[in-house]
Formats: sequence, structure tokens, C-alpha cells
Amino acid sequence: MLPWITSHRSTWIGAVASLLLLAATPAAAEDSTMVAPVDTAAAIVDTAAAVAEAPAAEEAAVDENAPATIGKAMDVQFFVDNLWVLIAAFLVFIMHLGFATVESGLTQSKNTVNILFKNTLTPCIGLVLYAIVGFNLMYPGDAWIFGKWFGFAGFGIAGDPSDLANATRAYGLHTYTYWTDFLFQGMFAATAATIVSGAVAERIKLSAYLLFTVLYVGLVYPFAGSWHWGAGWLADMGFKDFAGSTLVHSVGGWGALTGVALLGPRLGKYSGNRINPILPHNMPLATIGVFLLWFGWFGFNGGSVLSADPAMISYVCVTTSIAAAMGGIAAAMTSWSVMKKPDLSMTLNGVLAGLVGITANADIASITGSFIIGIVAGILVFVSVVFFDKIKMDDPVGALSVHLVNGIWGTLAAGIPFLMLPEKAANFGVQALGVVAYGALCLVASTIIWLVLKYTVGLRVSDEEEVLGLDLGEHGVGAYPYFQNTNVHF
Repeated sequence: MLPWITSHRSTWIGAVASLLLLAATPAAAEDSTMVAPVDTAAAIVDTAAAVAEAPAAEEAAVDENAPATIGKAMDVQFFVDNLWVLIAAFLVFIMHLGFATVESGLTQSKNTVNILFKNTLTPCIGLVLYAIVGFNLMYPGDAWIFGKWFGFAGFGIAGDPSDLANATRAYGLHTYTYWTDFLFQGMFAATAATIVSGAVAERIKLSAYLLFTVLYVGLVYPFAGSWHWGAGWLADMGFKDFAGSTLVHSVGGWGALTGVALLGPRLGKYSGNRINPILPHNMPLATIGVFLLWFGWFGFNGGSVLSADPAMISYVCVTTSIAAAMGGIAAAMTSWSVMKKPDLSMTLNGVLAGLVGITANADIASITGSFIIGIVAGILVFVSVVFFDKIKMDDPVGALSVHLVNGIWGTLAAGIPFLMLPEKAANFGVQALGVVAYGALCLVASTIIWLVLKYTVGLRVSDEEEVLGLDLGEHGVGAYPYFQNTNVHF
């Protein structure tokens, strides 16, 4: 730390001088309001400025190669912005543990190792592919090849931390490093594939899922993202998706929808017109997962401010939490009134639905709007789960209802004026166009990928392996070898 302190001695000396003057001022100690007299305050400012100014000239002469975006006046802003976005990336990372625990908790014990294995490799694959191709496909800069529909800035990412002039991302007065930008966005990339994992759980071949992840996360997700976050054609039209209701959740949800349709339901799930519940094996694990996801969402949405702006981060975290809370309440009350019993799994998915619904608009939704967005999301998730079961689309964890349906809802909600802050709502027509465009792209791309996999490596495990469990069939070991029942369902 000594080199850093030395290079920023003007800041440290000024701060120390200010503290000494404050300590030496009787008024500061005696006045209960802690407001220094005008003369004392002026002296503090003048002294600190004088102390800091002298060495600043010397530093400017020594550090001639410092990039303009990280001038001395911006040092503190740069460090704070960069640190917050980096911390937000860590919070998004922990969401992958949340997805793993939710998915494994809501499925059968005989498939736990398989699910945990998928959810471990998914962020690994996502991050590596994002470094190789995804980042520059999603953010092509000036390297657009076909209008603002497709661009590519080349393979790989930069690797010279001393080249700060080229390594700083600047958004107005807020800056953070190139690598913080990559890491934050890379954590988002793997989330789309994780959504697919839950919807196709308990009957998909491990090889098929991993190959789908490679192609979908490596190519489709970043290409789709370039249309908006990469300053593509939808961005030019004013499309609004603050943190990814569409770009992350719906993109993953569309891929999950085609996968569920082509895979078919789990054995024994439907008998004629009868729906046979396949019970989750560990509700405590699923509950822990939802709270981990809610916690991580403070980084998912709060980090999408892309700076340490205190007012905006605070506001975004408040709207995010209100929508999550109202989603849980609405789903609980709806399921309770319809099924006559309070349903924990529906309540947990209601929380997640509220989070997905507010993600596109957390920075512009009014407080009242965040309540309404959460309520609608909680009701939608219940209605949607029932609907997908009615049409025999077997989704073990409710991923389609949480991420696809409420990703669409959150995106459209950003264009409803009475839900947003005054004059902040996006154009509803553009929002609807974005939903349709992303739906068309992802439905076509994911269907092609799934069909290629179906006729090459195959999609489903054998009936025998499904009954026995994917833990033993794919991995040769169970999650609970000393007290596990196979939980066979016919």
C-alpha cells in the first residue's frame, strides 16, 4: 500500500490537515450540531487546498503519462466507481450459487449431483467464452459489420494493466477499468444459460446441455446483447432494459422454452389430462437459494448504475426490494386463495418474479410503480405455472414463468407511464418491438441449436437412466449415498 499512499500524498495530507483543524476547533467539540463557524470552515478549506496544491504540481510533472480520464481531480471518483462495480460483479457471481441451490432443492434428490455439476460448469463456460468471443461481440464499439445489427471487435480481451489510458471505461464523470467492465458483464452472460438449466432439468443429457451452453452463451447471448447494450439498433430507437429483464432473463427464457418443448416432460409427470406432482426434495435448500439470489440482485441491479452514485444506487436497491417483496406476497396470496393452502415454492418463485419484473426499469420506476410491478409479477408467476402445466410443458423449477413471462412483463412495464417516474417512461411501442425482436431471434437460434443436438448427440437420457436418476447414470455417484432413496416416479 505504500506506493499508492505516496502517489496520492496530496489527498492524504489535505485530509490529515482538515482533521487536525477540526480537532483543534472548540466549536466543533462543543456545538451539538457539529457545524463549524464560517471562519473556521473557510480556514479548513484554504489550508487543505494550499497543502494539497503544492505537491500536486510536482506530481503532474512526474506523472506525465497519466490518462486524461483518470486525472487527479477524478482519482477518488474513479476508485469508488470502480470498486462498486467490481463488488457488484462479486454479488452477481454469488447468484450462481443461488441458482444451483434453488434448482437442486426444487428437483428430486436422485438428480442433485447432475444439477450441481451443470451449475458449476455454467459460469466457468460462460466466463471463458465471454473472454474469447462474447465481450467483443456484445460490445463491438466502432466495429459494426452489418449496419447496427451485427458487429465484432475481434477475439480475446486486453491484458496490459499498465495501459490505463486504454483500460478505462468512461461514462460521463464515472469511470471504471476495462477489466471491471468485462467481469461485471461476464457474470451476466452465464446467467442466461443457468435459466435454461432449471427448465430442462432431470431428463436432459449432460453433453447436450453443455454444448447448448457453449453455443447459446458464446454466440447468441452476446449477439442479442449488442442490439441494446452494445449501442446497436434497438439502443438507437430508445429501447429500455436497465439490467436485463429481456437481455438476460427473457433471452434465457426463450432458450428454455424451445428446450422444454423439444425434450418433452419427465416420465410420469402427465397421465392423460391428469397432472402428477413430482415433489421437490429439499425446500430449505430452495429457500436459501432464493435469498442468495435476492442478495445478489443488489449487485445485478445496483451495479447496473455503472457508478457509485449514492442516490441512484440507493433508489435502485429500494425499488428492487419492494418489487421482490410484493412479488412474494402476491404469489403467496394468489396460490393460497386458489389452492386453499399456502405454497412455499410458489412464494419463492413470486419473489424471483418480482425481481425479474423490476430489472428492466429499477432506475425509472416510481415507488408506487415498484409495488404494482411486484404484485403483477407475483400473480403472473402463479397463472403462468398453471398454464404451462395445462399445456404439458414440464418445467421443474418454474423458470419459464419466472424469467420468460416476467422478463417480458418487466420490459413492457418500462413503457407504462403511470408506473414510472414523471417523464421517464420509455416508448411502449419500442419496448414491445424489442420483446418481439428478441423473441424471434432467440426462438429461431435456440431451436436450431437444440435440433442439431437432438440429431447428433441426442437430447434425452434413456428411460431407465431417468428412472434411476442422472446422478448415477451420468456421474456414477449420488448426492446422499448413505441415506438416499432413488425417489422413483412412474
